[in-house]
Amino acid sequence: MRKSYILNAYLILFILFISGGLFSCSSTKKTKYFQDIPDSGMLKKIAAAEYIEPKVQVDDIISVIVQTIDPSASQMINAGNVPISGAVPSGNGNSTLNQLMGSGNQSQITSGYLVNKQGTIDVPVLGKINVLGYSTTELTAIIRDLAAKYYNNPTVIVRFANFKVSILGEVAKPGVYIMPNEKVSVLDALSMAGDLTIFGTRNNVLLIRGNPDGTKTPYRINLKNSNIMSEPYYYLRQNDMIYVEPNRAKAAATDAAQARNYTIIGSILSIIAIYITRK
Repeated sequence: MRKSYILNAYLILFILFISGGLFSCSSTKKTKYFQDIPDSGMLKKIAAAEYIEPKVQVDDIISVIVQTIDPSASQMINAGNVPISGAVPSGNGNSTLNQLMGSGNQSQITSGYLVNKQGTIDVPVLGKINVLGYSTTELTAIIRDLAAKYYNNPTVIVRFANFKVSILGEVAKPGVYIMPNEKVSVLDALSMAGDLTIFGTRNNVLLIRGNPDGTKTPYRINLKNSNIMSEPYYYLRQNDMIYVEPNRAKAAATDAAQARNYTIIGSILSIIAIYITRK
C-alpha cells in the first residue's frame, strides 16, 4: 500500500514537469519580425521613410559649440553650456560631446543651453537667440552668422543635448535613453533597450509623441510588417515614448507558474503526510 502511494506521488510530479515543458513551447511565428519578407526568392524593396529634422521646443537643451583658431577666444560661449543632471541609461559617449551621454541607470550630466518659455537661449557674447521651431541645421547657420561678427571664420556645432526617448514595458532594459544623434528610428531605440522580451506584443507596439501645443498623438506599430520602415513615425523625435505591451502568453505563463507552484507544494505536503501516517 505504501509503495502504491509513493508511485502515485512520483506520477503526479512527472505529469507536472511534462506540463511545464508544454507550456514553455512557443511558435517562432509569434516572435519573428518582418514576416511579410520571404525567406528566399525575389525580395522586394522597402520604400524609405521621409526624415524630417526635429524642431527645437520649449525645455529642450541645446549644445552650442563655437570653434576658432584661438580656442580661448570662444571659451566663454562654450563654457556657457550649463551642466544639467538627469538619469539616463544610454550608450557610450563621444569625444566631441562627451557629456551629452552616459551609461547605466545613474545621474548623468548634460551640458547645454536650456530653451526657456519664450523659446530663446542666452549665449554669452552672442546674446539672446530665438531657437523655437528651428532645426539644428538651421540654428547652425543662424549662430554661425552671429558668431562671424565677433570671430574670424568660426565653426559652429549645434546639437540636441537631451534628445531622450522613454522605452517601457516588455523590453530587456526599459528606461529613459539619450540618443547619440537626431536621426534615430524605432528599431534603433528598441535595439538600445535590448530588444523585446519573448512576452512583448510585436504587432501592437505603442508610440506616444508629444506635440508643441502639449497634446499627445498615439501611433500603433506592427513590427511583423516591414512597412513600418516607410511610415512617418519610423524616425523618432525628442521626448517620444515607446510602450511594448505584454502578450497573452505573459499572463498565461504567470498563471501557469503560480498554479504549478501550488500543485507542487500540495504534492510535497501530501507525500510528507502519507509518510508520517504510514510510519
